[in-house]
Amino acid sequence: MQVLLKESQAQEPFSFSFINAAGHAVVKSENYKAKKSALSGIESVKKNCVNDARYELKESKNGKFFFNVKASNGQIVGTSMLFATEADRNGAIAELKSAGPGAAVEEQNA
Repeated sequence: MQVLLKESQAQEPFSFSFINAAGHAVVKSENYKAKKSALSGIESVKKNCVNDARYELKESKNGKFFFNVKASNGQIVGTSMLFATEADRNGAIAELKSAGPGAAVEEQNA
């Protein structure tokens, strides 16, 4: 797993995604104004993704499944993609828990 730290031309240009070995995004962040804040968000996901209590399991209005990773203060630090089944969502959580903490960060500029 790797983390892509992206910079765009947006008003809040920094965001990140945790990408699995198959090249699919597992978790994405909100947009940040400062690179330092995005890096803090990455560290928060790495730290909190190993703790079951930090996951909020959700179902979208269209019946797809997703999850949020929350920091200890309850703030959402990452949101998953949509999954067709609960099993797919649970598999993504297991993958994030095992590979997320050691994921290398790669910067990608717009």
